[in-house]
Amino acid sequence: MRFVSNLPHATKEEEHVVVPLSDGTRLSARIWRPVSSDDEPVPAVLEYIPYRKRDLTAVRDSIHHPYIAGHGYACVRVDLRGTGDSEGVLADEYLEREQADAEEVLAWLAEQPWCDGNTGMMGISWGAFAALQTAARRPPSLRAVVIASFTDDRYADDMHYMGGAMLSDNLAEAGTMFAYATCPPDPTVVGDRWRDMWHERMEHTRPWVLEWLRHQRRDDYWRHASVCEDYAAVRCPVLASSGWADGYSNAVTRLLGNLDVPRKGLIGPWSHKFPHLGEPGPAIGYLQEVVRWWDHWLKGVDNGVMDGPMLQTWMQDSVPPSTSYEERPGRWVGEPDWPSPHIEPVAHPLLRHRIVTPGEATFGEGDGSDGSDGSDGSSDGEAMTVQSPLSVGQFAGKWASYNAPPDLPYDQREEDGGSLVFDTGPLEEPVEILGSPTVELDLSVSEPVATVAARLSDVAPDGRATRVTYGVLNLTHRDGTGEPEPLEPGRRYRATVQLNGVAQVFPRGHRIRLSLSTSYWPLAWPPPRPVLLSVHERSSTLTLPVRPAEEPDELPQRPFGEPEGAPPITTTRLSAPEQRWEVKRDLIGYDWALEIVKDRGTVRIDDIGLDVGCRAYERYTATADDFTSVGGESAWTMRFRRDDWDVRVETRTELRCSETEFFVDATLDGYEGERRVFSRTWNETLPRDSL
Repeated sequence: MRFVSNLPHATKEEEHVVVPLSDGTRLSARIWRPVSSDDEPVPAVLEYIPYRKRDLTAVRDSIHHPYIAGHGYACVRVDLRGTGDSEGVLADEYLEREQADAEEVLAWLAEQPWCDGNTGMMGISWGAFAALQTAARRPPSLRAVVIASFTDDRYADDMHYMGGAMLSDNLAEAGTMFAYATCPPDPTVVGDRWRDMWHERMEHTRPWVLEWLRHQRRDDYWRHASVCEDYAAVRCPVLASSGWADGYSNAVTRLLGNLDVPRKGLIGPWSHKFPHLGEPGPAIGYLQEVVRWWDHWLKGVDNGVMDGPMLQTWMQDSVPPSTSYEERPGRWVGEPDWPSPHIEPVAHPLLRHRIVTPGEATFGEGDGSDGSDGSDGSSDGEAMTVQSPLSVGQFAGKWASYNAPPDLPYDQREEDGGSLVFDTGPLEEPVEILGSPTVELDLSVSEPVATVAARLSDVAPDGRATRVTYGVLNLTHRDGTGEPEPLEPGRRYRATVQLNGVAQVFPRGHRIRLSLSTSYWPLAWPPPRPVLLSVHERSSTLTLPVRPAEEPDELPQRPFGEPEGAPPITTTRLSAPEQRWEVKRDLIGYDWALEIVKDRGTVRIDDIGLDVGCRAYERYTATADDFTSVGGESAWTMRFRRDDWDVRVETRTELRCSETEFFVDATLDGYEGERRVFSRTWNETLPRDSL
């Protein structure tokens, strides 16, 4: 990244500004704005998140907010109610109170003497959720939003559930927020009130996974703040981005296809990171694009920002399987609209371990020269079957990759050993896909609750299999209504599994592989009992969104500039970080575990003299093929230290199950120095609802 100090506007920073709310709560804001805005008001851009502006996001914030401010904007970073140096308690994500607060903050900004009355919102992940959800409420000053790594559907396409199957990230991210929501404010900002504010947070915070487990189907809890419930509510322009390695790879194209406002989409090869910090690379000059967006929609500059294709995306070339990549080879392509007129859905029947490609004779259409009698074996009820072991999924990687620690899926050959596998023949020409593949299955199962995971892989001539995309469907949710229905064992059903969106080239000589399994642990929580899945091949298909190779890319070879940002604040490394991702197997007791460590070490933020440490530990376990033996653990330690102020928060959440219930055990401990000043334990049981 190129750090730029010489910007069009000299700026100044206000480290702690109080934003008063109507109920008396005071939020803490950090503001960067042009010096000239004292006399010449400018538009304001808000980032509104719970991740502690003074310390945990301080380095990142210092790269992009001063950069945008230097181009003529007031950039405002606000800690949500109950986080960082803001007052109150953060009880859950995306509550009505949070969104009402956002509207009040925007109104406050529009009234400031240095603001010209026009506002925008931007952010990644929670900040993008907040911007899109607030846009749907149509606050009068909000003119446009810029969002990255987000969803418009909180139930079907977030970290909680996929296809009605619970994701392990439901536990992992609940553990993250259990820790973040119970950290103290900084005494140098809030003064002697810090201890009372901290204890208020610890007293009133519960493990968030408890609430998320109370809503295992699509209900009003998830419909709230899901913009997909009413796309027409969004009336301002939207610049949306994400990455193919991110868990949020689907929402950009959904917004492009459903919004009726000026909109642009950008999808790179990235994990859960801003595009100018994108990993795997190539990262791009994203902040330059953001400034152009704001210039047009907040200042009225006629700069052609809406010219060119609606969607720009990185078409990924084939790579060997790896748990991380520095760069993904490929090229930028553009689509004029979405759905794109260039994309053709091509259906491929599944047949006798084969994916039938166009023009290929299907089994039953030949003359029996392959040793068969030419009959359709599936017509009399015969089918291919699989009952996957719990070990399928150990190399699945994270639902949302952060590219640290290495968390992408590894070689799929071991996973395929417990799956039904269908391959094309070696491709005679390259095949490019762009969009969401689907698998339509004619199936039956042996249990009333069953899951099917579908994986699409690029198989090299040497046999190595790189997962390209995947999808999971809890078959009790097969009709997608949010009202799950148990299956009748042995009865035939039709079900469609939608895979995550992707842009991928399958080279000449490679094979395309579809793998089907009845478990995918620990990425997705398995059903209560092992399931025998029967697939009737002749009436089952894989549909690929094919982008013909002869279609024009409609973009120059390098449509984006080099990543730029403001120089980051300085920090001093006090202890080394640790990253670990280990699969462990005991071949005596048949126990296995996936252990993940994400330890940032301890870093001193030099300008405020604060030492910050953050360590996360996750563990997912199972024994043999006992589907009730699965369990997960998420433990965090957050520490803040300056002179004689030394505090830390330790949280731990464990999730186990029986065939009919979930068991949650959690602890929260607060320390001043080595003295524990707060402790609470939860032990709760919740019913399994079609999971």
